[in-house]
Amino acid sequence: MKSFSQTHQDLFALYMNRKKVNGTFLEIGANHPITHNNTYLLESQYQWKGLMIEYDPYFESLYKIDRPLSIYQIQDATKVDYKGLLEKHSFPTHIDYLQLDLDVDNKSTLDTLFLLDNTVFDHYTFATVTFEHDIYRGDYYDTRNLSREIFQKRGYELVFPDVLVDWEGGYKPFEDWYVHPDLIDIERIRSCKTDQSLKSQDIIERIQNL
Repeated sequence: MKSFSQTHQDLFALYMNRKKVNGTFLEIGANHPITHNNTYLLESQYQWKGLMIEYDPYFESLYKIDRPLSIYQIQDATKVDYKGLLEKHSFPTHIDYLQLDLDVDNKSTLDTLFLLDNTVFDHYTFATVTFEHDIYRGDYYDTRNLSREIFQKRGYELVFPDVLVDWEGGYKPFEDWYVHPDLIDIERIRSCKTDQSLKSQDIIERIQNL
């Protein structure tokens, strides 16, 4: 199956959710609606509906054309009323996928996660999460460690830490991938879980036939 993500995040969400149809997602840092996008496959082929958050207004006209099932918000991710938007658009309290892909060096990644922890995580649970910490660029604001503490506190299980991205001539650790045991059959995937840093294509090979 063709992935539209940079490193197969769409296939991770899809396979962990057993190729669910009509799923839901919250995509923070949506960027282009198709190219290197983590939810285009889910929406276009599996009819998932989501809330897309993006700072750059350039993409707004493209969302209208290429992402007809989803809702978008052009705004600074650190200032979004996530709970209000999810309630306004009648999202279920169990959402299938959360992407958080922002900039660690300006603290927007960590500040947005703090905002979610304070306003959303008491009310909404996400079956799968891909969280970009970009540790290979430097340990900005202790983002990787603090994010892991928050997700662990909220009951998420880190199944693939420090997923590797092919970047500038080598593979570098940049994301953590989580599931929530209340929404994903954790026993089904425990055989695939690892403490090692893996390439995303190797992860997909592990999980595609679960």
